[in-house]
Amino acid sequence: MRVSTSKLQQMAIYTTLLTGAGCGTMYYLLQKNFSRSDYHRLALEQLKANQTAMDSLGAPPLKVHNIHLSDRHNRVEPYTAEIKIPVTGSKDGGYLYTSSVRDPQTLGWNLTQAVLQLREGQRIDLLTFNTTAK
Repeated sequence: MRVSTSKLQQMAIYTTLLTGAGCGTMYYLLQKNFSRSDYHRLALEQLKANQTAMDSLGAPPLKVHNIHLSDRHNRVEPYTAEIKIPVTGSKDGGYLYTSSVRDPQTLGWNLTQAVLQLREGQRIDLLTFNTTAK
């Protein structure tokens, strides 16, 4: 049985479209899971509570961007989570570096590190409210 070239081309196009749609859906769902997680939410709450950090960003409005899934700073395991959250405001942007641990009894997450690294070099430790410039 012979298959025409045009049928093979159509099949290749449909397969490519379906694969692309599947990858896009998977990426969207992973980002949604990150943004709904307690370790992500706790870090952003800590950022929003720090007026120095918010003023440095020029926020509100604070824009939280998608996490780079291939970044080596992003690791989530059953009892630890380290993520690098891209954020921007009207004046500046940067990354919020966070570490969290999960309590084995309550299964709740506790933020152990939250540092805002701005593009212009300033570092703001959100847990101790220390500010340093590089």
